[in-house]
Amino acid sequence: MPNPPAPHPGVPVLVLNGPNLDLLGLREPEVYGKDTLAGVEALCRSTAAAHGLRADCRQSNHEGVLIDAIHEARTAHRGIVINPAGYSHTSVAVRDALAAVALPVVEVHLSNIHRREPFRHHSHVSAVADTVICGAGSHGYALALTHLAQLLEANR
Repeated sequence: MPNPPAPHPGVPVLVLNGPNLDLLGLREPEVYGKDTLAGVEALCRSTAAAHGLRADCRQSNHEGVLIDAIHEARTAHRGIVINPAGYSHTSVAVRDALAAVALPVVEVHLSNIHRREPFRHHSHVSAVADTVICGAGSHGYALALTHLAQLLEANR
């Protein structure tokens, strides 16, 4: 008997996490929750799969590495979910990279940045994101991927 066909790999989307998110579960759990980055990535992969997507999860503490991943997404992915973390408030370069790739972008933050320190209230990324989700904890990633799937379906 022939082997059954391999399951469809799903539409590739990039899930990009910025600085200090490798410390999830350890760093300020009262603000960012107790879920680890590995747990968030597992949630992203399962949520993506449920919507016919394939989540390529990456994290870096380095701005240039994040920008390189965004540039790569232009040809390798159909959309981006990004938690730029501290770069939300400081990086015009990350914002410009997202604008340049012309993909649907959903910005996600674990905490509600508008209820935090004043310097966190502004995100450069929000100006180029299709959607911003903040304050929903790790569930925000599931919301972001669900919404990204809807954006991709609408743009078919």
